[in-house]
Amino acid sequence: MSRMWLYFGMPRPTNREIEVKLPVTDIPALVRKLKALRANNRGRVFERNALYDTPGSGLRRSGRLLRLRIETPAPANWSRAGQRQFVVTYKSPPKRSGPKSKYKERLERETAISHPQFWPQTLVRLGFRSSFVYEKFRTSFRVPGLHLDLDETPVGIFLELEGSGKAIDRVAKALGYSARDYFCGTYWDVYAADCRRRGLPIKNMVFDRKKLPKSALFA
Repeated sequence: MSRMWLYFGMPRPTNREIEVKLPVTDIPALVRKLKALRANNRGRVFERNALYDTPGSGLRRSGRLLRLRIETPAPANWSRAGQRQFVVTYKSPPKRSGPKSKYKERLERETAISHPQFWPQTLVRLGFRSSFVYEKFRTSFRVPGLHLDLDETPVGIFLELEGSGKAIDRVAKALGYSARDYFCGTYWDVYAADCRRRGLPIKNMVFDRKKLPKSALFA
C-alpha cells in the first residue's frame, strides 16, 4: 500500500463538479455559436478511460467512480500526438437536502500520476477490477465562468458544460438548448442505453481503429 503513494503527483483539491451533457447533431452550427461566444479553444486530446469497481459494482451503484485516464494530444494526424498525461480521478455524490438538482453534481478529486504501468495491478491488489473502458476525442473550450468539452465518442457527440448552474443555463440557452436537453448521466449510461436500443451486449465503448474520427474542425 505504501508503495502506491510513490506514484502520485501533486494532488489537486477536491472540487464540486456541476455539469450537464448536451447532444450534438450539427457540429458546424455548434462551432459557429461557440465562435460567436468567443469561446477559447484549448485543444483536442484523445482519451482512454478505464473505470475500476468492486466485483459487485459497488462504486457505480452508489454513484461513485474510480477512473484511470490517459490523455494524448490529438493533432489532425493523431497518431503523431505528443506527450501523454495520466490522471486518477475519484468522484462521489455530495451530501444534499431538498429537491433533486437539474444538474449532475459530484465531488471530484484528481491526481496526476507517474509510473502508470503499475496502477492497474495495484488497483487489482486493492480489490478493484477494470469494469468499463471508454474512449473519446475531447476538444476543450473556455468562456468566462464555464468550461466546455466537446466529446466525440463511438456512440455520438456530446457537449459537456461545467461551471455554476447560472453559467450553464446562460451558455446552454445561447447555444440553442434548454433545461429539457440536459442529460446528467455518465458515458456508461449513454453506452448502455445505446447497446440496449441496438440489441447488443454491453462491453467497452471504444473506437474501431479503422474508423477513427479525423475531423480537423477542432485542430
